[in-house]
Amino acid sequence: MDRAVDRSRPPSRLLLALELRAIWELQAFLAAYPLLQRAPRGDGHPVLVLPGLAASDVSTRPLRTYLRTQGYAPHGWKQGPNHGPRSGVEATIDARLVELAQRYNRKVSLIGWSLGGVLAREAARRSSGLVRQVITLGSPFANEPKASNAWRLYEVLSGRRVDDWPDREAMKLPPPAPSTAIYTRSDGIVAWQGCREQESATTENIEVEGSHSGLGYNPAVLYAIADRLALPEGEWRPFDRGGLRALLYSDPHRRDGDGDAALPIAAQFAQHIA
Repeated sequence: MDRAVDRSRPPSRLLLALELRAIWELQAFLAAYPLLQRAPRGDGHPVLVLPGLAASDVSTRPLRTYLRTQGYAPHGWKQGPNHGPRSGVEATIDARLVELAQRYNRKVSLIGWSLGGVLAREAARRSSGLVRQVITLGSPFANEPKASNAWRLYEVLSGRRVDDWPDREAMKLPPPAPSTAIYTRSDGIVAWQGCREQESATTENIEVEGSHSGLGYNPAVLYAIADRLALPEGEWRPFDRGGLRALLYSDPHRRDGDGDAALPIAAQFAQHIA
């Protein structure tokens, strides 16, 4: 099977090297900030943001700063670096959800980057009555255990085997709250196929161009997040990628390799680093 479409293997070394694009994506975020402020504005409801593997609330600060200016009440998870579902982590997330729901007397939206998205989805299952919606950024909730270039790091930090996660098959099912999975096919950390949500009346997939490491401040991602969070509670609808948005958001229903296979290798490389 072609490595490009083999969901059981990690991304190629080339895609891993291209994760350096995250530096440019941060610069693009700063340059696009005035335009991003024209995105739909929020209603003040709380948003809990969970970082990725080995990352802390520092990594999500740009995203949370943006959400605050857009009219939300964003919060970090306050647990330091994310070392996975170690003892007490999930209970602390649940307690944080209760705290924020009671403080604002509102349901809480959950955003999780990479491993943080896996934890966010499971938190939504445990506390469905407190969660307004879930948004994941490159989260491999449906991947094979080793379809990642970070699985060894995960085992070191978490102290458990990468395939030692109870109810792994159940993790692939959509959470009870509306769910949006944002991903990139040029992800250099995890196989993108496992970052996609199963389709239902309250789920969707949004594809962007970029790196895994830059998803938290990729301008296209931030606009999509603002658009999703601005939906009135109880009135969820899929993201509209019509018109000019189609230039930034590819069709998530196209087959593996569509739009890429016909390109020469050099053109594909240029497209990835553009």
